Amino acid sequence: MRKKTIVRQYMQYRAEDLKSLTEQRAELVQQMKDLTSIAETEKRAFSTEEDKKFDDLDERVKALDSTIEKMERARDLKLNVTSTEKHEKLKLEELEERAFAAYIRGERLQERADVNLTAGDNGAVIPTSIAQKIIKKVVDICPIYQLATRYNVGGTLSIPYYDEDTQTIQMAYATEFQDLESTSGKFGSIELKGFLAGALSKVSKSLVNNSQFDITSFVIAAMAEAISKWIEKELLHGTADKVAGLSTVKLTVTAAAAAAITADELIDVQEEVPDAYQAGAIWIMNKATRKAIRKLKDNDGNYILNKDATAKWGYTLFGKDVYTSANMPAMEAGKTVIYYGDMSGLAVKLSEDVSIEVLREKFATQHAIGVVGWIEIDSKVENAQKIAKLVMKASA
Repeated sequence: MRKKTIVRQYMQYRAEDLKSLTEQRAELVQQMKDLTSIAETEKRAFSTEEDKKFDDLDERVKALDSTIEKMERARDLKLNVTSTEKHEKLKLEELEERAFAAYIRGERLQERADVNLTAGDNGAVIPTSIAQKIIKKVVDICPIYQLATRYNVGGTLSIPYYDEDTQTIQMAYATEFQDLESTSGKFGSIELKGFLAGALSKVSKSLVNNSQFDITSFVIAAMAEAISKWIEKELLHGTADKVAGLSTVKLTVTAAAAAAITADELIDVQEEVPDAYQAGAIWIMNKATRKAIRKLKDNDGNYILNKDATAKWGYTLFGKDVYTSANMPAMEAGKTVIYYGDMSGLAVKLSEDVSIEVLREKFATQHAIGVVGWIEIDSKVENAQKIAKLVMKASA
């Protein structure tokens, strides 16, 4: 308890405070050296005034030394406490993982508050560390979800935005004693609800019964992959009356052909996004679309899409990273084949309370156990200026 109290006190100090004290000490020491140097140069003793000043400086240096020493001790103590807390956290996660694995294997669940693993009326368990690892892996696997603006809250979320589509704030010349005409946009809002979705993973009983098999890591990886694939599909296409995703993107360029794209059309798509939002922009397309674009050349015969070892996904188009997704359609009539822009313009609400349910009987004839992960999610475009799309020409 005493250690934590000292740590809280130390947290009031910032790193620059210690640096400032060290600089003050150096300045005082230099003043002491200057006094000594003058006396040595003039080959005389200190005057009464100089003697008093030197003693005052010496006392101040000693006081600073004491303060600096205590602050450094407090810093070391904080590091030790942090290390201890990290160890305790890792130990707790290990206990939760063991309890979760035991639950899947059908061993009797012992409710323990310290491992944060409880059984509900429907047989579902909610291990916090497991849920967090699944969500973290989803973020790592799904770049669109990773780059979107994420809200991890329950219930309905209302996000306000300023709409200038119908009317904007305008500056105008004015005449004295005459009223200014009021012009302004209006505030709107988008609502993110919570649509329930589940991902099912089947685990062989032979693996479950193998004590050497890391069943927890398997379930985390399987759940994360299933959830991320589904989330990416919903974010790109949406579902009527459910998750809207990017399906409501307003900035649209329509290709002149139903099965071909030109370099000029790609430029048009990029130019739809204002310069203020270009810094974090990426391209999203199907691999077949990327293959077709790789064959396009500029007027000098140079390919416009290039391999780039420094790019996040290995290719750049007009200076921006290109991400390919199997969830994007190939170049087909009437299809949205490319999204371009800053994906932070897409709002996603996903509850991090992933609930896990184990189905032992349902797949018994398959010699397997089902593990279901439930999530609540919703997504809509939050900033319409950040994202544009290319739509192929509809067939005649």
